[in-house]
Amino acid sequence: MSIVYKCRHCGHEVGKLENQVIDTSLLGFEQLSVQEKREMIQYQDNGDVFVRTICENCEESLGRYPEYHELDFFIQ
Repeated sequence: MSIVYKCRHCGHEVGKLENQVIDTSLLGFEQLSVQEKREMIQYQDNGDVFVRTICENCEESLGRYPEYHELDFFIQ
């Protein structure tokens, strides 16, 4: 089972946790609302978990260009 963190904007893999058993309560998933979990976490059939996050470059771009927050995708 792996937990893969990918940027929701550019698709860059931010990080990956590989382990046989990972206690997701240690990752703070329970602090997310049901809607946030639905939007951010995808469970795969093989047991892997994909978490949509934001990388440093995209976060910096959003800081410089706040109007990008209105867009679903700002990287073409």
